[in-house]
Amino acid sequence: MNAFYPIGTPGQPWGEPEKSAWRASQKRQRSYADDVLSRIDALRPNTQVEAYGEIDWGVDGRFPVYAIRSQAWDDSLPCALVTGGVHGYETSGVHGALDFVQGHLADYDGRINVLVVPCISPWAYERIQRWNPLALDPNRNFIAASPCAESAAVMRLVEPLAGRFIVHIDLHETTDTDESEFRPAKSARDGQPFEPDTIPDGFYLCGDSADPQAEFQQAVIAAVAKVTHIAPPDAKNEIIGSPVVAHGVINYPYRELGLCAGVTDARYRTTTEVYPDSPRATPAECNAAQVAAVRAALDYALAHR
Repeated sequence: MNAFYPIGTPGQPWGEPEKSAWRASQKRQRSYADDVLSRIDALRPNTQVEAYGEIDWGVDGRFPVYAIRSQAWDDSLPCALVTGGVHGYETSGVHGALDFVQGHLADYDGRINVLVVPCISPWAYERIQRWNPLALDPNRNFIAASPCAESAAVMRLVEPLAGRFIVHIDLHETTDTDESEFRPAKSARDGQPFEPDTIPDGFYLCGDSADPQAEFQQAVIAAVAKVTHIAPPDAKNEIIGSPVVAHGVINYPYRELGLCAGVTDARYRTTTEVYPDSPRATPAECNAAQVAAVRAALDYALAHR
């Protein structure tokens, strides 16, 4: 079954007119300044906050992007990377990262340097959208000479720390709108037929198929299971079309797909997927699940260096 998408001609990839029409249809629904920047400002007394760039989208606005570092940053220590908001509509990735900074970042002082990038895609955050204004998915564009401004800015930020990261956790969500809006839009953009799939009910992880680190993934799953439920496999033993390799875990080829979770050479890497549309989860629980995942990832990496 193919889904009709209101922009473009079925079977034909979008050109600039279609991309412009899509951008014009995206309406600002919330405030990056009010929701995110205000929270970052409140963290300044106890952390190191730095602007690592500004994303200029012309008439849609200029968006400063910020990273938060451990207050007690020590160049003799290894580093951890926490990223959120690669997809702006995945709300708990942003606020889970900020909740971790507010409640737990200082717990790791003197043990590991933590670099947190809470909202990589502010234009998309405001529009509750997956792509940037050019109809590019930032989480497919962590590549050399990236055409995606949001991805390129993060790559520039982490490059000076290359070789020092031991863990990276990238915070995401899988939502019902993946199936109702974002996958149909992608199919229309690419001129491909839309093949419906199912949305898993619960939290899961995407590891790196090139280096799965199965015990690490299961340590994160065990911690999150205390906060929210873990997604079961579907009838084909898959989650979103990928084989389930362990409880709540699938694998993707990070570098091949240009994913944010492949931006470092950290030994321990994972991508969280919270399900905020579940009747069994609240927004607060989704944020808490992200925090639990971050803490478990850091704790495991420190214990298994």
